[in-house]
Amino acid sequence: MSARSFGGRLAAEFAAGRHLCAGIDPHAPLLADWGLGDDAAGAERMGREVVAAAAGVAACVKPQLAFFERFGSAGYAALERVLADAREAGLLVVADVKRGDIGSSFGAYADAWLAPGSPLEADAMTAVAYQGFESLVGAFAHVRDHGKGLFVLAATSNPEAREVQRAARDDGRSVARAMVEDAEAFNAEAAAGSGVGSVGVVLGATLDLADFGIDVAKPAARPALPVLAPGFGHQGARIEQAAQIFGGIGHALLANESRSILAGGAAGLADRVRGRADAIASALAASRA
Repeated sequence: MSARSFGGRLAAEFAAGRHLCAGIDPHAPLLADWGLGDDAAGAERMGREVVAAAAGVAACVKPQLAFFERFGSAGYAALERVLADAREAGLLVVADVKRGDIGSSFGAYADAWLAPGSPLEADAMTAVAYQGFESLVGAFAHVRDHGKGLFVLAATSNPEAREVQRAARDDGRSVARAMVEDAEAFNAEAAAGSGVGSVGVVLGATLDLADFGIDVAKPAARPALPVLAPGFGHQGARIEQAAQIFGGIGHALLANESRSILAGGAAGLADRVRGRADAIASALAASRA
């Protein structure tokens, strides 16, 4: 993969000290906190202001589709304008859509969110691969040929997921561990020689990953595995503990924060984004010194 791969662009963000993934979650209580209506116009206003505050400060933004989709076609139109702002600002976008299916169905999801020129085009999307990692094949051409990325759910913090994600497969690996290792294997083949791969995983920062069969003490993968990590900030995980939480698989860490930057309304948003971005950069730099 070239430097224009998603992994290459992530690596450039990391080299600049940017590791914050700023969430865009326009749910009703936050919209009220901002003095905005619980409607598509309110969601658009929040999203565009987060993009403006995050540009050049955060590594990426992550709009949660559900909070736009609930407004129907008006919500999708609002999201398209948020995405257009991000593209104009040169800001990476991870579309938090959590799509999962097989064959041409997943291929169509990938076309919607990753195809160049799509109204919903993002730089990466979240995906669910519990039908098997190869069920994501419909997105692989976008990763290889169009510089796009995937973040595959591996170990998430909601208690309901533990039974499935810790379940042992026929090969003895937990489902969560298999997602991590399959993503690493894809990157080793598709991005050989690169510093950061374009396919990553979602790992909750509030978890003990050993409970999911994931060995954080192993050497870092090459290329580095991108890790999108919710749980910092409002949910209680401390960024200063990132090296302890993720170990050798945390070298390409995107720390996702939503509530900690969105709560409090539009006033002070830019300062909160800058403050969290700086705190994350400092903590990760100190942990690697």
